[in-house]
Amino acid sequence: MIEEQILNTIKKYNLIEKKDKIICGVSGGPDSICMLDILRKIKEKLDFEIIVCHVNHMIREEATDDEKYVENYCKENNIKYYVKRIDVKKYANNKKQGTEEAGRNIRYEFFEEVLNKEKANKIAIAHNKNDKIETIIMNALRGSGVSGLRGIEPKRNNKYIRPLIETKRQDIEKYCEENNLEPRIDKTNFINDCTRNKIRNIVLPYIMQEFNSNIIETIDRLSEVIAEEDDYLNNETISIYNKIKLKEENGYIVLNLKEFNKNDKVIKKRIVLYTINKTIGNVQNIDKINIDDIIKLCENNIGNKYLTPNKNIKILVNKNQIFFEKIQ
Repeated sequence: MIEEQILNTIKKYNLIEKKDKIICGVSGGPDSICMLDILRKIKEKLDFEIIVCHVNHMIREEATDDEKYVENYCKENNIKYYVKRIDVKKYANNKKQGTEEAGRNIRYEFFEEVLNKEKANKIAIAHNKNDKIETIIMNALRGSGVSGLRGIEPKRNNKYIRPLIETKRQDIEKYCEENNLEPRIDKTNFINDCTRNKIRNIVLPYIMQEFNSNIIETIDRLSEVIAEEDDYLNNETISIYNKIKLKEENGYIVLNLKEFNKNDKVIKKRIVLYTINKTIGNVQNIDKINIDDIIKLCENNIGNKYLTPNKNIKILVNKNQIFFEKIQ
């Protein structure tokens, strides 16, 4: 059943195409080993290749055993694999990052490194439906906008794919048990010392018991509705942007101020974020207050005034035009 479900997910979102070469991020836990085992079984049928990447974070005492487990699975099934050992805590301290953020950055950098070395074209990540719901709740608690309530996407940039995103954690664990995979268990997942673990181990079980036993499916349906409406607004934003755009160069965009001001505030916010992203490649550290200030600046239309919402971009209003300029 789970194999069929994952196949349907792959087809529904066009995650895998013929002749794809896929890097699989495998920790050795239930999610990633289930993903790897199923991709291994269907790769001949769909005609694609898989290569495994494992990162030993050197945090837990069992980390070397996790590494050996992944290595043995790959050897037994004749799968090419790469392993990276790195002291994540030391790396995090040097970079002044949280351990979780540092670990994620290291993993994705390693995946990209192997992808380029192997001339692969996709990276498979083992996020499941529960992960998606936990992320939506976390984003809601942080005061996220609409896009954050979409949760984890099945596919991003046509490169990162998540074949398990429509599969529940309990079904994954059942699959591992039925197929004698004996995955590695990260005991830190049961320690309620971070927001995700508290949501996973306390909040969701409480909601299931006291309010809605089917809360995972309920929030998932909500996220699908949000995603449809968000996609519609994104398409509208791009269409309007193209109409009011006067100039677009590398790191420099000019919009028609009068035409910009004709739009509803919801669309204005999205145009500002979309233009900033096109100008500097991201919208990191751009907060709601920054967007509101930019819109207010445009509505007041006071000549030759500018804002710097972060250190990478300058936004100027002058002569009925809005200038977005990357700060070098």
